[in-house]
Amino acid sequence: MSLKLTIATSDYDHFRDFRLGLVRAEGIEATWLTLGHHEIFSRFTVNREWDVSELSFAKFSAQVTRADSDIIGLPVYASRLFRFASFYVNRNKGIKTAKDLKGKRVGVPEWAHTAAVYMRGWLMHEGGVALNEIDWVQAGTNEVGRIEKVELSLPKGVKLTSMPDKTLSDMIASGELDCVIIARPPNSFREKHPDVVRLFPDYEAVEQRYYQDTRVYPIMHVIAMRRAVYERYPWTVMNLLKGFEEAKKRSVERVRDLTASRFPLPWGATLADEATKTFGDDLFPYGLEANRKTLDAYCRFAHAQGVTRQRFTPDDLFPKEVKSGVKV
Repeated sequence: MSLKLTIATSDYDHFRDFRLGLVRAEGIEATWLTLGHHEIFSRFTVNREWDVSELSFAKFSAQVTRADSDIIGLPVYASRLFRFASFYVNRNKGIKTAKDLKGKRVGVPEWAHTAAVYMRGWLMHEGGVALNEIDWVQAGTNEVGRIEKVELSLPKGVKLTSMPDKTLSDMIASGELDCVIIARPPNSFREKHPDVVRLFPDYEAVEQRYYQDTRVYPIMHVIAMRRAVYERYPWTVMNLLKGFEEAKKRSVERVRDLTASRFPLPWGATLADEATKTFGDDLFPYGLEANRKTLDAYCRFAHAQGVTRQRFTPDDLFPKEVKSGVKV
């Protein structure tokens, strides 16, 4: 008899074959819930409503590094994106470079917002701006009422003001904020407000240089699992990982299929083939060793920013079973 597990993720092509049952994890019968990722994060963080969950990397790291953590992680990366496109500035504030953010008011949707963790890390280590040189504001991107979902341990001298009755979109348009760092474009930018622009309009070129210099391919979302399931059924970790790996392998093969238009995107396969020159044959690597530079950087950033209370390493994030990786 198979073990019944509930899994909640957003709708990703690289999970598709696993979700639809075309790929199976040996010994596991999955009930898969496909929901929006903000809902998934909130419900799993607050109530642990399912056994296996997509989770913001920042929220995951804050929880998994607790002394009494009740979750573990799988090195399966639901979402990974470069985030230099996430800096939006008010064009009237004279901000042309990252160093111009010194002394400015900068908004984030949450402090434990993975895109912001990476970009604050870049500001600190490459951009020449210390965290305490910015006046930080937390508010919902396009809706009021957003709050932090995990505890924080902010570094000494860092000021973070919560403004639950306002939105980052409105504040950057009005000039109440000088800059915002947001994964999802604010409505004021999407609606082409004349004063809301990207700090890096050529963000793709900036991101390519960043990757060439650092080999950091930012991980946004990871897969978490209730520790109680792992402790009772430790074999589930590797079996789930093998299922996710096989589904991703099939997805990459679809993307790179030059014989048919598998995705409604002109030259999609050609673009994917071009990307292999930078990333190699595995365009979306899972596992620990293949991502160690990215994980090392994230661990350093998260602790320095008070997202985690203790300094941790990539090996602390995942159970011992996954450290050797899986080849399928």
